[in-house]
Amino acid sequence: MANNEARPGYYKNPILHADYSDPDIIHVGDDFYMVSSSFNHFPALPVLHSRDLVNWKIINHVFSAFNDKTYDTMQPGKGVWAPSIRYHDGKFWVFFSTPDEGIFMSFTDDPRSKWSAPHCVKTAKGWIDPCPLWDDDGRAWLVHAFAHSRSGRKHQLQLIEMSPDGCSLLSEGKIIYDGALDQPTLEGPKFYKRNGWYYIFAPAGGVETGWQSVLRARKLSGPWEARVVLQQGQTSINGPHQGGFVELENGECWFIHFQDADLYGRIVHLQPMRWQSDDWPLVGEKHTLNGPGQPVKEHLLPSVAQYPQGSQAPQTSDDFANGKPGLQWQWQAHPQEKWLNPTKDALSLACQIMPEYQGEQALYAQPNLLLQKFPAREFSVTTELHAHFQHAGELSGLIIYGERYAALVLEQRKGQRKVVLISAWMSDTGILHQEQRDIADWPSNTPLWLRVNVASGGICHFSYGENNIDWHPVSPCFAAGKGKWVGAKLGIFAASRQAVEQPGNGVYSHFKIEL
Repeated sequence: MANNEARPGYYKNPILHADYSDPDIIHVGDDFYMVSSSFNHFPALPVLHSRDLVNWKIINHVFSAFNDKTYDTMQPGKGVWAPSIRYHDGKFWVFFSTPDEGIFMSFTDDPRSKWSAPHCVKTAKGWIDPCPLWDDDGRAWLVHAFAHSRSGRKHQLQLIEMSPDGCSLLSEGKIIYDGALDQPTLEGPKFYKRNGWYYIFAPAGGVETGWQSVLRARKLSGPWEARVVLQQGQTSINGPHQGGFVELENGECWFIHFQDADLYGRIVHLQPMRWQSDDWPLVGEKHTLNGPGQPVKEHLLPSVAQYPQGSQAPQTSDDFANGKPGLQWQWQAHPQEKWLNPTKDALSLACQIMPEYQGEQALYAQPNLLLQKFPAREFSVTTELHAHFQHAGELSGLIIYGERYAALVLEQRKGQRKVVLISAWMSDTGILHQEQRDIADWPSNTPLWLRVNVASGGICHFSYGENNIDWHPVSPCFAAGKGKWVGAKLGIFAASRQAVEQPGNGVYSHFKIEL
């Protein structure tokens, strides 16, 4: 049995070793649905589905673009923050924030189908992480947190009455909890009502080293009391927090949350949860008599587990059926029709001008990077490039992307083609490093195979070849780094160092990930 495999009848954490940040879940019938932050990547706000809480597939995204041209260019760290998902009145609802624009809502009858266009419930800078609650009396409420970078606050939760249709707020709102002393960086609230109590599950303490708190009150007006229900304890799981819970028909409860894993992003864990006699939840397993729970590394499967049918993980490899990328792919900005050339059996990317970032051209700001999440601690990626360049300065290839990135590319020069390694290290204040190295000449009519092997710790070894058998290693290796609020990503692209009327394109007929 491999180290990453669980014993029969058990599951192992993390259930998703991929950057599904700020997860929230619901249970409707036999189905579980999860949403997560997507920040500046589009299509936005992924929707995942499971039948057993352990195996997940991407089934949709809530929307493709805002009605706002701001996101036509790459906006690192902005976009969709900490969504919540709920099922009410026969509809699925998602509420989310963008840190600079406000709070939005979208709904649908079927999460696999089209969602309504995002509706701005409240224009506000620094209002984040909204979650609704429809009460038994028909009234609706919204709780949210604040982004310190925009509002100067990061330890308060605000409650506001909302119209039952979710379209507008009906009051100015009231701060119901101030965690300045006991719950610093209080955020990501998830709102519930159970057994006569109102509960708000809210992470505190910060992403890397925080904990999961729960607030509760008999009345919405308070008083609200707080208790820490999950923390690292004696485990190696740092900062276990920010997520939601579901309760099954048999009374089983499960809590899903993230762990900040640095370059791998915020990976997803599943914890058993039970209600104690005093109506406080215990999440994970006890490690002290009266203290909070700590994360489990391995646990009995939920009663709804569908083993031994086999495990499922979010999509990775892609044959690009009908010339379109699968649901695992996202662009760096609002997708544009001109980025894709129509094809039937392969993906054809048109070379787009490389934008400037802080005064220099850099792939970091390239809006048409087609990216997906790191799917595991160790994996390899191969792709085949048929380049149809038309002009000098056009390039296309395989990229490992973050604020520190590297790309192995084929570049058109005057009268020749070169295999080139491009690397850079960016920050909010400047370009710390940027260089490129010519690796080899390449024949014009020969397809180029590209590969990267990603070892534990994000150490990346690039190689290239004429086929998928004989590989030429590229030196030096590259240490992947996280992006702005996201983990490292992998992907493909087609760019140009100069604007042209008829850009060339690269056709990728295969993209394969091996775990």
